[in-house]
Amino acid sequence: MQSTGAATILRVLRVCLHVGFAVLLLVAVVRLLTGVGTADAPSPLAVASGLGLSVLLALVYLAGTILEKRHAGGASRFDPTPYARWWLVAVMLLWLLLLLVSGDFAWVAFPLFFLQLHLLPRRLALPAIALSTALLVGALWFHSRESADGGLQLAMVLGPVFGAVFAVVTGLAYRALFLEAENQRTVADDLRRTRAELAQTQHDAGMLAERERLAREIHDTLAQGFSSIVLMGRSAEKALDDGDTLVARERLKMVQDTASGNLAEARSFVRGLRSPDLEQSGLVDTLRRLCEKTETEAAARGTALRCRFELVGTPVELPSAYQTTLLRAAQASLANVWAHAHARAAVVTLSFPGTEVMLDVFDDGVGFEPSTAAGTARGDGTGVGLMSLRERLAALDGNLEIESAPGEGTVVAVRVPLPADEGAS
Repeated sequence: MQSTGAATILRVLRVCLHVGFAVLLLVAVVRLLTGVGTADAPSPLAVASGLGLSVLLALVYLAGTILEKRHAGGASRFDPTPYARWWLVAVMLLWLLLLLVSGDFAWVAFPLFFLQLHLLPRRLALPAIALSTALLVGALWFHSRESADGGLQLAMVLGPVFGAVFAVVTGLAYRALFLEAENQRTVADDLRRTRAELAQTQHDAGMLAERERLAREIHDTLAQGFSSIVLMGRSAEKALDDGDTLVARERLKMVQDTASGNLAEARSFVRGLRSPDLEQSGLVDTLRRLCEKTETEAAARGTALRCRFELVGTPVELPSAYQTTLLRAAQASLANVWAHAHARAAVVTLSFPGTEVMLDVFDDGVGFEPSTAAGTARGDGTGVGLMSLRERLAALDGNLEIESAPGEGTVVAVRVPLPADEGAS
């Protein structure tokens, strides 16, 4: 509101300044023309000179104001600021020439005082106004010598002096308003630019977060599904080569089921929804079916892996994000079991001890050194499982612990604090 009010006052003052200049110049021209034919009539040369100089002064003044207004409306347009002082010099010279023609042009000096205060630094503007006032008084005295009561009168001095003082006081107030408006405009421009940069940053952060979400979903669902499809396809091909069409048909049926599941997962995470398995049943039943599916797929690949699900405690209804995270943790862990552990048994345990929910995945495989599995991605797009899981858990204030040693199997332990309402129940 303050910036708008100051801008409005500045516009009104500028309009008054320009209108005042035009009116005073017009009055001087009219008085010059109406004096023709009287006893004190100016010479034809003076009339012609006054008219020509008045038109030229009006054109120069109008050109400067139009250029300034066009630049204020669009910063990309021609900037007249470097030439403003030369424009002021031209206006002042034309006015001084008009003063020599007729004393009626003396009053045009008052709007010119405002121009000097606006375009010149104060250390130059005040001496310039004083000089202009002295020239104005001298011009009035010069033209009054031809009248009946010629000579320097008190009014010839007091009028210009008071006019100059009033112009200085008003001009300083105008300048203060102008500087305030310029400062507020600069602040507003900075604020708009900051808002635009903040919006762009938020947009980029949102795009990055969505890209990371899709990367996690693709790794935990589609990539593992495609891996199963490839292995099942190879197994079916081998069965066909061996002439065992029954096994080949079974493998192809698993390929079809896995592909259908992948398609449902793809549609689900593109829409930002929970896993389709969780839509059909709860987390407990989904984890139980996951163990059965893992065991079946392992058998289809010729691996004797027994996978069992255990539930400890009374399950509570978890938010969608919690269920999806725990399911993805189990999927990623079991995928690592059949891909790397060479295990004979795996156990998935879901526990509800009270204030948190726990998911443990144990296998009796070859084990590894946990310090070598920091969860960094490899160049071929693999190796992002642990990193993806840690990011999911961080969003829920959960944590991941891995206990393993070469030849001693592996335990992946996930801990997620329950929401306050769930934990209290």
